[in-house]
Amino acid sequence: MGILEVHQLFKRFGNHEVLRGFDMDVPEHSIFGFVGQNGAGKTTAMKIVLGLLKPDSGSVTVCGEKVAFGETKTNRNIGFLPDVPEFYGYMRPMEYLKLCGEITGLTKARTKLKSEELLSLVGLKDEKKKIAGFSRGMKQRLGIAQALLNEPKLLICDEPTSALDPIGRKEILDILLAVKGKTTVVFSTHILSDVERICDRIAILHKGKLALHGTLSEIKERHRHSGFIIEFGSAEEASLFENTEELRQPAISLSRKGNTVSVLFADHNMDGHFLLGVLSQKRIVPLKFAVMEPTLESLFVEAIG
Repeated sequence: MGILEVHQLFKRFGNHEVLRGFDMDVPEHSIFGFVGQNGAGKTTAMKIVLGLLKPDSGSVTVCGEKVAFGETKTNRNIGFLPDVPEFYGYMRPMEYLKLCGEITGLTKARTKLKSEELLSLVGLKDEKKKIAGFSRGMKQRLGIAQALLNEPKLLICDEPTSALDPIGRKEILDILLAVKGKTTVVFSTHILSDVERICDRIAILHKGKLALHGTLSEIKERHRHSGFIIEFGSAEEASLFENTEELRQPAISLSRKGNTVSVLFADHNMDGHFLLGVLSQKRIVPLKFAVMEPTLESLFVEAIG
């Protein structure tokens, strides 16, 4: 059983069907990348998980307990960071976390201990200025500290890096990696490079349905094409190979960039041995001969195509 299980969610706004039988299973202690284009339905799904939005049909369970619209019992296990967190700007970080501790029912001693620990984790331990003067990245980091204050079993982050500069994005991603052993992270985003950097598993949402899911290695293995990248020592060798008569077949696609030729086979019975035979026949020794690995970008394009 996953820490978060979503089964056949449907949600319509007027004539627009945002979720169309969406399923998702998030295993414990993973960093789960929830990926999709803007408008794919990610935020709608997250609001349903939090009990803030009522689905037309379907079910959600958190830690084995069913989520009910308008009831927050399951949220005791969830920490949430929205894409644009709001704070009381006149407060300082420690004051704000003290207030959050009081709201969640933590003791003063526990709140102080956890606040110091979390502010150190997010790099705000010695920050004394008021939150109103914080940058976007500092607010995101404080938002993570607030979301982790009650030691949730599930941390949901909705587009936490979308408006940050590269340094701010790295800081947030490093923090999410650091908390992996303590909680499960669902990381909603459309920034594929962030997903590749920190996520164990991904789910791609497209037009309200699950288009692709699994670990990155599993997905890449399932979608690996019969493709090869061959780098030559000179443009003449690349041209000689590219124009070889044996490669002029409908089942073979070639593309060349400088001294590198990419070969894609539509016929899965053809493989690298065939290309090595062509190279041997032409007496060409390449600098590089490698299997073409699918990228998350190519998999994403394929999934939503």
